[in-house]
Amino acid sequence: MAAVCSQATKPFLILSILIAFSLLRSSEACGISIYWGQNGYEGTLLQACQSGLYTYVNLAFLNDFGCGITPGLNLAAHCDPPSGTCRRLVTEIQACQSLGIKVLLALGGAYGNYGLCSPDDAKQVAAYLYDTFLSGTSTTGPLGAVALDGIDFDIEYPSSTLYWDDLARALKNYSTPQKKVYLAAAPQCPRPDRNLDTAIRTGLFDYVWVQFYNNPQCDYRSGVSGLISSWNEWSASLPAGNQLFLGLPASQAAAGGGYIPPDVLMNQILPVIRTSANYGGVMLWSRYYDTDYSATIHPAVCSKTLHREELLISMV
Repeated sequence: MAAVCSQATKPFLILSILIAFSLLRSSEACGISIYWGQNGYEGTLLQACQSGLYTYVNLAFLNDFGCGITPGLNLAAHCDPPSGTCRRLVTEIQACQSLGIKVLLALGGAYGNYGLCSPDDAKQVAAYLYDTFLSGTSTTGPLGAVALDGIDFDIEYPSSTLYWDDLARALKNYSTPQKKVYLAAAPQCPRPDRNLDTAIRTGLFDYVWVQFYNNPQCDYRSGVSGLISSWNEWSASLPAGNQLFLGLPASQAAAGGGYIPPDVLMNQILPVIRTSANYGGVMLWSRYYDTDYSATIHPAVCSKTLHREELLISMV
C-alpha cells in the first residue's frame, strides 16, 4: 500500500529529495582517473574510454615546454607529433568527451625538459596550452583542433619548484561560463609537495590525485594506518572545492612500490577514505598496467554515494 504524505512530512520529503539530487550530482564527479599515452601496447584512447571504467583520462605527457624550450608532446608509440599523425586522436578525444569523460593534458612527468622561468613565462605557456589544446581552434598543434577539458600538473623535476601557481592562475583566466578549464595536480604524498604546494594552496585545482606510491613513508608500505593518516592530512589541508583522489599503481610492476591488493583497498581503505567530504575517487598509473585492477575496484570506488542515496530513498 502506498503511503500518504501529510502536510507535516512534506517539508522533510522535499528536503530529502533536494539532498538526493545533490548527491546524484556529486556522484557524477566521483570515479577513476587514468593516465594514457606512455606505452604503445596499452590500446587506443577510444578503447580506454569505451571500457566504462574511467571518469577522467590524462594524456601523458607534454614534457618539453617553458623557458623558451620548443614544446614537445610525447605519447610514446601512439603518434609522432612532428609528422602530424597525432591528429587522428581528435575523433577519439571527442568520442571520449561525448561519453562524459573529461580528457586532460598532463604536463611534466619524470622525464623531459620542462620548467618555468618567470611569471611572464608562465603566462606564455598558458597561452600556448590554451591556443593549442583547449581552444578547439588550433591548426598547427600536434593534436589538431581539439578542445581538451583541462590541464594536469604532474611536475616531478626537482628543479621545477617555481611559478606553477602563476601557470594555474593564467590557465584559470581562460575559463568562461560556457567552457570551464579544469585543473588537476598530481603531487607526491609527502607533504608539502616540493613542486606543487604553492600552486595547490591557490585553491584553483579541481582535482588533486596524490601519488601514494614510490614514497614508502606515506604509501601502503607504511601500513594501512600510515596511508590513511597521510590521506587524512591531505584531506584536511586541501582548499575548499578541491576533490582528493587516492593515486595508486595499477599493478605491482607499475611503480617502485606502493601497490595495494584490490581486496585490501576495497575492504580496508576505501570504506574509510570515502567518508572524507572532499573524496573524489582513485587515480591509477597507468592504462598499460591496468589489466584488471580498475575493473575489480570500480564497484567500490564510489559506493558511499550510492549507499547514501539508497538510505534517502528508504526514508522517503
